Amino acid sequence: MRGQFINLQRFASIAELFSQPDVLDYVRNRQYKPFMGDALFPARRTQSLKLDQIYAGNRIPVIAHVSAFDTEAEIGSRQADKLSLELALIKRKMQLKEEDLIALQSPRNAAEANYMQSRVFDDIDSLVQGVLAQVEKMSMDALATGIVEVIDPDTKQKATFDYQVPAAHKADLTGKSGTTWDNDSADPIKDITDWADAMDVTGTRVLTSKKIYRLLTRNANVLKAVYGTSTRALGQSDFDAFMQAQGLPIIRTYDDKYNEQVGNTLVSHRYFPEDAFVIMSDDTPGEKVFGPTPDEVTGLNDPAVQKQSIGNVFAKVYSAGEDPVGVWEKASAVALPSFPGANEVFQAKPIKLA
Repeated sequence: MRGQFINLQRFASIAELFSQPDVLDYVRNRQYKPFMGDALFPARRTQSLKLDQIYAGNRIPVIAHVSAFDTEAEIGSRQADKLSLELALIKRKMQLKEEDLIALQSPRNAAEANYMQSRVFDDIDSLVQGVLAQVEKMSMDALATGIVEVIDPDTKQKATFDYQVPAAHKADLTGKSGTTWDNDSADPIKDITDWADAMDVTGTRVLTSKKIYRLLTRNANVLKAVYGTSTRALGQSDFDAFMQAQGLPIIRTYDDKYNEQVGNTLVSHRYFPEDAFVIMSDDTPGEKVFGPTPDEVTGLNDPAVQKQSIGNVFAKVYSAGEDPVGVWEKASAVALPSFPGANEVFQAKPIKLA
């Protein structure tokens, strides 16, 4: 639809110009830049507004005892615990100004028609990406801290989701008994070894920040462990080879940011905390779970809307208000990360931020 000139004057309203099926098709077919969290927490749809968080127990096998022939099999017990969480409603909208509405419905030429149409789809892209960014932020909070906090922008009420990461799988070096990695006497390899040994699964990878990674590669004790001297520069390939040879996880960084609108100002924030260091296995720790939004439920009353055309984020263009004339672009999702691997990660805080 984008990039093709449409005779806008044959449409009676903006709602017809940007019909719900067309907007849904556009969003479903649009390829947005993937987040790192999309690989760690792949998306899944559910028709429920509740997330039954299943803790599958450790993936360490429970040994079956040897039995004599013709005897009853040993009865096992499941190790799963269940936590029910309510998916969070995420939404954002933008208003089309009255002068834009006039230009959309009465364009002076094809170029202006295409330009105005593209602006609306650009707005939809921005709104959808904003919703997906919130889900990414929640997923990274779960991975880094085991806690997700959601604040309703309308009521300012805060909901806290605790994924119950075991206390034995957490370490904070900023306390009195720890030595943070910005200290010359720090021994990060020993810390990582201790943390990896405390896990019930084999930690094969780490997610952290570039700030922490740089401290590691410049630490004298790390350099001596890798090279036997503290005067050489440590590159990623040598560091990876050393860590793998020691049976330790390889380290990667995530430093992408998003903007939050505070009043008329955009404030930059990180998806993944700069002071976090998370060890995990090769398994995906969780999922980004999406459910039906109120807009989706209402939209399905339109016979032109096909259920299979609805993706994880529901976008629409709609009218609301007569004076001034209000036409809005909106994107919404009901989502929350699941984190069944919460007891298979180690969450550390090796530095103290200023």
